[in-house]
Amino acid sequence: MKTDTLGDKNSQTPRRRLPPLGALRCFEAAARLESFTLAGTALHLTHGAISRAVRSLEEDLGTALFERRSHRVFLTAAGAELLHSVTQALDLIENTTRRLRAPPPGAPLVLSCEPTLLMRWLIPRLPAFQAAHPDLSIQLLAGGGPFSFSAGIDLAIRRNDFAWSDQIHAHWLFDEAIGPVCRPDQQPDWAPQSNQQAVLADHAPRLHSATRPQAWEHWLQLHPMPLPQASSEQVFEHFYFSLQAAVAGLGLAIAPWQLVRDDLRDGLLCAPFGFVADGSAYYLLSAQAISDGSAAGLLLRWLRQQALA
Repeated sequence: MKTDTLGDKNSQTPRRRLPPLGALRCFEAAARLESFTLAGTALHLTHGAISRAVRSLEEDLGTALFERRSHRVFLTAAGAELLHSVTQALDLIENTTRRLRAPPPGAPLVLSCEPTLLMRWLIPRLPAFQAAHPDLSIQLLAGGGPFSFSAGIDLAIRRNDFAWSDQIHAHWLFDEAIGPVCRPDQQPDWAPQSNQQAVLADHAPRLHSATRPQAWEHWLQLHPMPLPQASSEQVFEHFYFSLQAAVAGLGLAIAPWQLVRDDLRDGLLCAPFGFVADGSAYYLLSAQAISDGSAAGLLLRWLRQQALA
């Protein structure tokens, strides 16, 4: 009896004729790294093994995949076409196996978070989550910008100031709102009231961060006002340092509300001009959809609650 089941000995459907999968893996590494030697190091193989695998693939396809020049290799048009398909296939396999692979019992949920948000917002609130969910363990990693779930990260909290893959699931947490902050005892001198409105004094020291160098300019676009030439400015390497400098009384810093809300509540800082939404937002990113009852789902719900509290 004839069947249409692929692989069945009676199937009328032709069997798949695929190149050796090991050779495809060697080809992908060599194409990505533009070097047979580096590909061999990445795959724990010799240069000769990578070269033989690629050559067998070229013979099987009947076309050259690389141009060899000195110690580097460059893709031909056929090689670029094959790399595109192989990369998509490997990504699909990786994403599927990651989704299906059960985590070890008791394994912590690895959460990557932008450093300043981690230190000033998440960590101070995390004991409440652990008290509510003592059976869930969270491992925190400080990191910002692009990342890879293949690096052992389960979830990531990021601001949408960079593009991420369409395959990543983005779960909104809160919108960003920014404004200048300083110590309350310095407000009358640095941001005095004029006609029931705060004005920025020209002698008020302005604090900057190398990681958000355009923060003052961005705020002025959202909150138009005369800006005198600053008589004193100071740049800090990290955003966290500029906020700590404001708490220490070194000047005015542009701050997101979520990152200074505890200091505002405790009277360590004040916001003479209030806060204005800057159009960006923070998201919890995951490799797959988050179900309500999962550990990630419980964390997502709690993060949203904390942002609104």
